[in-house]
Amino acid sequence: MMEKLSWQWMGEHEAGLTQRFNRVERYPAIVRAFQIISRLGDGVFWYTLMIVLYVVNGKAALPVIIQMIAAGLTATLIYKWLKQKTLRPRPHHQFGHIHCLTAPLDRFSFPSGHTLHAVTFSLVAIYYYPMLGGLLIPFTLAVAASRLVLGLHYPTDVLAGFVLGSLVASVSFMVF
Repeated sequence: MMEKLSWQWMGEHEAGLTQRFNRVERYPAIVRAFQIISRLGDGVFWYTLMIVLYVVNGKAALPVIIQMIAAGLTATLIYKWLKQKTLRPRPHHQFGHIHCLTAPLDRFSFPSGHTLHAVTFSLVAIYYYPMLGGLLIPFTLAVAASRLVLGLHYPTDVLAGFVLGSLVASVSFMVF
């Protein structure tokens, strides 16, 4: 009961900012761009990146790709576990003035799995291939913004994704 009350309280305090991002719905071209970014952030972009790294760098890229896969699987386990433990409703479920502008992958909001994965994969890739920062940093920020614009997450969900993604990447450097 207390968890529901605290999520409700947090949601009420974040709803205004979430709605400001979500107002982009008035601009169909921008919404479509964020829907595409969101879809790419489902995994397509990251799998493609791993393939390109292998094609360009051959066997030298395999340790990086293996680290990205291991970190990605770890991130998946963490966010799925947290979503089932926290059960935070998505903003569009809690507030009628926030509209869902694309189909969510699951029912709950906390943390943002897209952001968690984007940060994790980007940090690992950039560590080994710093020249990718010019592509990966803006893409990661766009993925994070898409979660708010599309009405799927609150700012704290996205912030948690950034923090957790940074932690997962950091631990992966200690392991690999």
